[in-house]
Amino acid sequence: MQEPTHGPRSRAERRRDTERRLAEDVDLWLASASPDGAPYLVPLSFDWDGGALLLATVADGPTGRNLAAGGTARLTLGHTRDVTVVEGTVEVLAMDALPRERGDRFAARTGFDPRGLGTAYRWFLVTPRLVQAWREADELAGRELMRDGRWLD
Repeated sequence: MQEPTHGPRSRAERRRDTERRLAEDVDLWLASASPDGAPYLVPLSFDWDGGALLLATVADGPTGRNLAAGGTARLTLGHTRDVTVVEGTVEVLAMDALPRERGDRFAARTGFDPRGLGTAYRWFLVTPRLVQAWREADELAGRELMRDGRWLD
C-alpha cells in the first residue's frame, strides 16, 4: 500500500520512481487491440534494459497476434493510486533472434523461460514513446514524463 503523499512529486521524483519501478517490478498489464479494434488485456512478466521492455507471449494467441499486427502497445505498472502508463512501438522477434544473454536475464528475472517450450512463443520488445506517472489527482497535470521517446526535463 502506498503511503500518503504530501503534495505532488516533482517531475524528477516521478521519473526516478518510474525508472525504479521499471527496474524492480516484474509484472505489468498489457493492452492491445485486434485489427478490427477488439481490445485485449493480459498480465505479463517483463524485463527492462533501460531502453525497451522485453515481453514473451504465445505467438498465435490474441496478444501475440495483436502486437504483431498493430505494432503498438499500451501497458501499465503499479496500481490505481501509483500508476505508470507506457505507450510504445513493438518489435517482434523469434525466440532464437534474441541474444542468449538477454533471454537468460529475462528468465532469471521473471522466473519464466519461454525458450524450448512446446508452444510457439515470440519475444516482443516495446520501446516507450510516451510515459506517464501519477499517484493522486494532484499529479494529473504533470503526469507526462516522456513524449516522442524522449524523457522530459
